[in-house]
Amino acid sequence: MSNGMTKRDVEVMHPSTKPTSEEIAVAKWIKGNVLCKKTKFLSHSVEYFTASKAVDKLLTSPWSTPGKNKEEPLFTTRESIVQYLDLLLRKKFFHRAKKIPVSEQELKAREAEEEKKGDDGESSHAEEKKDKGKKEKRKIRLDMHLEQIFVDGNDAYVWIYDPIPYYYWLAGGGVVLAVVALCLFPLWPPVVRKGVYYLSIGAAGFLMFIFGLAVLRVLMFCLLWLVSMGRHHLWIFPNLTEDVGFFASFWPLWKYECRDKEFKNKKNKKKSSDDENDEKVEESGGEDAQLDNIEDTEDKSETESEQTGKDFEMIEKDD
Repeated sequence: MSNGMTKRDVEVMHPSTKPTSEEIAVAKWIKGNVLCKKTKFLSHSVEYFTASKAVDKLLTSPWSTPGKNKEEPLFTTRESIVQYLDLLLRKKFFHRAKKIPVSEQELKAREAEEEKKGDDGESSHAEEKKDKGKKEKRKIRLDMHLEQIFVDGNDAYVWIYDPIPYYYWLAGGGVVLAVVALCLFPLWPPVVRKGVYYLSIGAAGFLMFIFGLAVLRVLMFCLLWLVSMGRHHLWIFPNLTEDVGFFASFWPLWKYECRDKEFKNKKNKKKSSDDENDEKVEESGGEDAQLDNIEDTEDKSETESEQTGKDFEMIEKDD
C-alpha cells in the first residue's frame, strides 16, 4: 500500500459492511469469555461489557499467541487490540455508551412509579459493590455516547451482535420435520397410523373425563350446599383446579367442612381477638410515641441548659 499504510489501517478507516469469519469468531469469543452485565437501555434489555476487561482478556486469547506455522499473532499489544475492537465497533458488533450515575431523587421517583404501575423491572443497573455495612451500591444508567470510538478504559459497550444459539436451530429443524411427517401421514405404515389413532382417542377421552369431573364436583357441591342451607361443604378433588402439579391435582380425594353455629362463633371470637390485639398494638404504639416525645423534650431542655449554663431561665411576659 502507498504512503506506508497497511491493509489493516485501510480497513479501520473504511471498514467493509460484511464482517469476516475471523471477526465473527473474535466477537463470539469476547461475548463468551468477557464478563457481561444486563441492564435497560432506552427501555430495552441489553448486555454490555467494560472495555478494559475485554482488552485484558484478549491479551490471553488464542489470537495473542503465535500460530502453528509460527505466524505473527493477531494481537501483540493493547494498542493493536484497541484498533481491532474499534473496527468491530464500526462494523456494528457493539456501540459505545456512557454511564450516568442515578441520583437519589430519581431512584425515589422510579420506586414510586414502580409501586403505582406494579413493574418489577429496573431501568438502572447496580454495579458490583459491597453492601451497606461496607460500601453502598452505586446505581447507574446507560445513555448513547456521541463519540463512537473504542477507548481502553471503563466505558461501557453495548452488544448489538446477538448470535442465534444452536438449540434454536435444532428446535426449528425439529418443528419442520414434525410438520413434514404429519403431512405424510397417509404414507405411514398401517400399524403406526393405528397406534396414533388410538393415542389421539385416548387423549381426547382423558380431556373429556377431566372436564366432566370438574362439572360433576361443582354440581355435587351446589346440591349439598342447597340441601344443607350452606352448612355442609363437600369438594371432590379439591385441588383439581388449583395451580399444582399433575399428581397433586388428584390428591386429596375429597375435602369436607361443616360450618355450623359453633364454627361461626369460633370465627367471630377469632376476629374479635385479632381486633383486640390490633388495639393493644396501637395503644402500645401511642405510649411509645408519648415516651419519645417526653424524651425529646428532656433532651431539648438539657441542651438549652447547657447552652445557658443554668438549669432554667426566667423569661418575662413582655419578652
